[in-house]
Amino acid sequence: MVATVDTSGTPENPQEQLQDLWKKGTDFLGSKYAILGGAMSWVSERNLVAAISNSGGFGIIASGAMPPALLKEEIIATRALTDKPFGVNLITMNPELDELIAVCKETAVTHIVLAGGLPKNTTISYIKENLGAKVICFAPAIPLAKRLIRSGADALVLEGSEAGGHIGPISTSVLVQEILPFMLENHPDIPVFIAGGIGRGEAITSYLRMGACGVQLGTRFVCATESIAHINFKKLFIKSPARDALPSTQLDPNLPVIPVRAITNKATKEFERCQRETSSALHAGQLSKDEAQLKIEHFWAGALRRAVIDGDVENGSVMAGQSVGMVKKIEPMQDIIDELIQQAVEYISTT
Repeated sequence: MVATVDTSGTPENPQEQLQDLWKKGTDFLGSKYAILGGAMSWVSERNLVAAISNSGGFGIIASGAMPPALLKEEIIATRALTDKPFGVNLITMNPELDELIAVCKETAVTHIVLAGGLPKNTTISYIKENLGAKVICFAPAIPLAKRLIRSGADALVLEGSEAGGHIGPISTSVLVQEILPFMLENHPDIPVFIAGGIGRGEAITSYLRMGACGVQLGTRFVCATESIAHINFKKLFIKSPARDALPSTQLDPNLPVIPVRAITNKATKEFERCQRETSSALHAGQLSKDEAQLKIEHFWAGALRRAVIDGDVENGSVMAGQSVGMVKKIEPMQDIIDELIQQAVEYISTT
């Protein structure tokens, strides 16, 4: 059986068609548009999150390594800037995960995105039963999608390798073709959002027509006027083509490197030098494998903050997706959202 999207009764007005295409997503999020803001550490804080939600999207706070008290402060501060819905992204490997969930309960967070690893069944069930919040999870393959659904995930995000930051090995287009038909056929009521390399409204419309209920964008929002990212960080985004946003390279199979997509800079070359020197020391018996791996992993410690907040874009980590080539200027978030919607509507009207 081939999964199909029912287009019977589709309204003629392009704007109404767009609303109809992502109605499942907007109903799930409670937002005007089914556009999630990607949770970017140091970037997706109160100002950007509120701006996304106020512009009709759905902002998501990136809790990252925040301690519980700081997350509570961030949620309260975000609510002071918007009366629209927003969510919180929690890293499943965070040792204080339970405490962070407790903060979300105390502050009545309505949507929680679990990232950074496969969440435990007990974590998902606890959030649903004790917080009454909707749980969104990332599904990089069909087996994981099935497992997450069994665990009770309310919605899935299919994020391809074109995205910025920590990435998987599969491109967005392949993930969508592989997982979305399965979801439409077997779990048509579960919202599926698409992420990775999306920078224009035409792409949004295309994924919606394939059966997705919405999208997630991160890189496209970094240069919003409301973003607190350093001006150096934004300027590098604006001048960088897609080909400059590359995943980190692993030089020694004995020393694993977690793939992270970022704009190449001085630090990228230094990381390769660090790997070569560490690998030589390991094979010469000067370092144990644990010591060598720790040295590799510690190289990027604090590097994202160094770039985003301090503006050191040569020695910091400038995480960016391949859609960075579509970022042309610093502009208000409302203008970015409006342009995406206009592109989506015009595409609907001409195809």
